Amino acid sequence: MNTRVLVMLSLLVGMGAVLHAVVPPFFLGMRPDMMLAMMFLGIILFPKLPYVLVLSIATGLISALTTTVPGGQLANLIDKPLTALAFFGLFLFLRKVLKQATAPVLTAIGTLISGTIFLSCVLFVIGMMEASFGIMFATVVLPTAVVNTLVMIVIYPIAQTIMKRTNSTQSLSLS
Repeated sequence: MNTRVLVMLSLLVGMGAVLHAVVPPFFLGMRPDMMLAMMFLGIILFPKLPYVLVLSIATGLISALTTTVPGGQLANLIDKPLTALAFFGLFLFLRKVLKQATAPVLTAIGTLISGTIFLSCVLFVIGMMEASFGIMFATVVLPTAVVNTLVMIVIYPIAQTIMKRTNSTQSLSLS
């Protein structure tokens, strides 16, 4: 593994942690997971399985430590690696099929996947499988998907420019 890439990924995790800490909760202590946008950006910029695994585990641990949701610790540890692998697979598939994928659309899809896994785990852990998944999905996951997509629209072009200026050839060109 390249140390420079690991440092860049750790910076993304750190920025995500700060964003995650300062965003207020929406519903029943649940806050939008801004770390997802940073994790997705890291996967897009450095699309190699070892980096995806390290990034997802680090993101899951930091999210678990900072969550305010009852049962969210275990849910984050399960959610982030599964979401990262699903996002990575989707990214690779779309890159081969379309030759071009859009980072914001992938971010929206990835956030919906993450939210579904997270809510399912939380409801299972706290023993409320019959709870209102739909209401929680609509009040937390959908707004988070919108916010993360908007964040990616702003941050991705900046990250692309930085990667080009630092002569990093690992960055992929997505529109």
